[in-house]
Amino acid sequence: MDVELMLKVYPFFLKAAWVTIQLSVLTTILGLICGSLGAAARLSRLRILRIVGAAYVSFIRGTPALIQLFILYFGGPQVGIQLDAFEAGVIGLGVNIGAYMTETIRGAIIAIDKGQAEAARTLGMSRYQSMRYVILPQAARLMIRPLGVNINALIKGTALVAAISVIELTYTAQRYIGSTYKPFEMFFISGVLYMIIIYVTGRGIAWLDRRARIV
Repeated sequence: MDVELMLKVYPFFLKAAWVTIQLSVLTTILGLICGSLGAAARLSRLRILRIVGAAYVSFIRGTPALIQLFILYFGGPQVGIQLDAFEAGVIGLGVNIGAYMTETIRGAIIAIDKGQAEAARTLGMSRYQSMRYVILPQAARLMIRPLGVNINALIKGTALVAAISVIELTYTAQRYIGSTYKPFEMFFISGVLYMIIIYVTGRGIAWLDRRARIV
């Protein structure tokens, strides 16, 4: 192992790690938005919304995330959608993870006993009020761990944006392999940084889960 080379290029990997973190945060936010809207659609009383929600989940989960990124980044300009690589990465991965979060959120909501909603109705609450004040607070506690799994998978999935030249950890490793011919060292650095990011994220999610169960 060429430790001297690793110490020399390490600062550049730290910059790439910061890009990976930004990508992960923005993608998680977009994924939560898409997941919430998708879950609302799938649980809607309107049949057309249920169909749209199911189609979104089926299409996104049934096709590779890399293909979705290629369609958005390379195919977008053909239909007037001009995005730089980072924007395409955020949107593509956000929409992708949103489909998985849709099922996580929906599953947590339907796991709440129906008697809770019925009790809220007897107190004079509307369907919206019972969902907001009774169902969602309880469902939120149930969805923290599964969403944490989704987020950890997302962080690892950010490596896919290297294929559209986003300068994150995987792309940086590939670039330095081309000039140093040291694949083990370069991927070792990127792997360690991924592990640190995922470990810190996991600890944060575990803390949130503990707090939610105490409240």
